[in-house]
Amino acid sequence: MAASGARLRHEEDSAFVLHSYPYSETSLIVEMLTRNHGRIGLVAKGAKRPRSALRGVLLAFQPLMISWFGKSELRTLGRAEWHKALPQLAGTGLMCAFYMNELLLKLTRRDDAHENLFDFYAETMALLRTDKNAGSEASRYGPLLRRFELRLLKELGYAVSLDHDAQTGEPIVSSQRYEYLVERGPVRAMPDADRFQLRGQTLLDLAGEDYTDPITLQEAKQLMRQLINYHLGGQTLHTRQLIRDLREI
Repeated sequence: MAASGARLRHEEDSAFVLHSYPYSETSLIVEMLTRNHGRIGLVAKGAKRPRSALRGVLLAFQPLMISWFGKSELRTLGRAEWHKALPQLAGTGLMCAFYMNELLLKLTRRDDAHENLFDFYAETMALLRTDKNAGSEASRYGPLLRRFELRLLKELGYAVSLDHDAQTGEPIVSSQRYEYLVERGPVRAMPDADRFQLRGQTLLDLAGEDYTDPITLQEAKQLMRQLINYHLGGQTLHTRQLIRDLREI
């Protein structure tokens, strides 16, 4: 990083495009997730021009190396190039990636770096491109999304308690059923309670990142939806509309 007059310049940071939209006839505004500076907003001047060096580079889900300058909330993109060209995502993997990007856009703050989260995002993007896991789409993609959601909340300071009863402090019992109080953690469920309940085994599986049990996979999805909705504070996730026909994920 070096200063040039009034323009603060940042060189060579790893990045992913989270979202972009038109800005004037020839430019774009691009929301980027960077490794060392967190989420930032950049103006990509002239990126829509046919001969622009940025045209065709600013694609979502591709690892980039970028440079930028400026001190305002919206900086100016100086340079961007592919760090490593990867196969384009398609189908359910693509929709999962859009969902992850929307979570980052709505739950992270600009200029708040989370290097570990960036690395986990990159790792998950790579896994979305593989077909090594046999079974249904739920068993292939569901665990990837649950792991990412849990890691995202942890990195943002909302770590999810999974291994002890928030009321008694006792270890979670696999055969017991629990309610999850968002600001506290799991507590033993009353037999006649009509709120969402989940097995102790599901909580233990989540803590151990074990999603082999179909019941764990289903209950984990319900729990994470509850937690994500709470931290969104009323914001709508539009990508859920994209995967409404894939309800098992």
